[in-house]
Amino acid sequence: MNDTIEKYLYDPTIGKMSTIVIGVAVIWLLVRVIQRNLLSKIQGNDNHYRAKKFSNYAGYFLTIVLITIVFSDKLGGFTVALGVAGAGIAFALQEVIASFAGWLAIMFGDFYKTGDRVQLGGIKGDVMDIGVLRTTIMETGQWVDGDLYNGRIVLIANSYVFKEPVFNYSGDFPFLWDEIKIPVQYGSDYDKAKELLLEIGNKVAGDLTQQSKEKWEQLQNKFRLEEAQTDPMVSLIANDNWVEFTLRYVVSYKKRRATKTELFIQILKSFEATNGAIKFASATFQLVEAPDFNVNIKK
Repeated sequence: MNDTIEKYLYDPTIGKMSTIVIGVAVIWLLVRVIQRNLLSKIQGNDNHYRAKKFSNYAGYFLTIVLITIVFSDKLGGFTVALGVAGAGIAFALQEVIASFAGWLAIMFGDFYKTGDRVQLGGIKGDVMDIGVLRTTIMETGQWVDGDLYNGRIVLIANSYVFKEPVFNYSGDFPFLWDEIKIPVQYGSDYDKAKELLLEIGNKVAGDLTQQSKEKWEQLQNKFRLEEAQTDPMVSLIANDNWVEFTLRYVVSYKKRRATKTELFIQILKSFEATNGAIKFASATFQLVEAPDFNVNIKK
């Protein structure tokens, strides 16, 4: 019995396995202590999230280093075999490798970050988490109108950043240009209509004018961009049915629907208060009466 115990105690493989178990336990104990005591002092959800993810990746890296060091004397004879196996694994797991490369591109290429609203792989929503292989998104739209959550959580492979365009609604410029079209009857007071629309646009969406202008200037310093008008503006065209006014304005990417609702409410009230000076237009159809027919019947 004692010989068996001594055999196991002095077995190099058992010793290395014990070292790995103890070492891994110590590494992750330190990671948890750091997360509990140090990360709790970091201000801001985004910074706290990034620090927690980094500490987890550091734990994985140290675990791999520990295993490599412990078994380093056994790896020399498997070099050729590992090379051949690695080539086969790389071919079989090319999508996984591409997703990992996509994760590196996202982390260091500033594609997007947690909390951003993006459209990736045909899916639009807010980024909840950026994993090594997949990005988790809280989806918006689909069967729900407007930029509202529909409750569906979507996992998208990070490799999509190399395959399709990445639309970021809240990156360096967290605003969008939006517009609404108002049909007005011919014969209305066009100057008054334009004046009212500009007044309502400045009242409802004008508070973002200066903020968006400052952000746009920062973009101009970073990229080659032309000057852009962030103040509300009104344009019009005349077509076969009515005069169509277009109100263009800057809005926060999270408040498109609410802002558009408030604008329509104010426009409806203002136009109705003009006592017929400004009238909304609608499609009208005139049914032409058929002419009289004289029918002679011969016996």
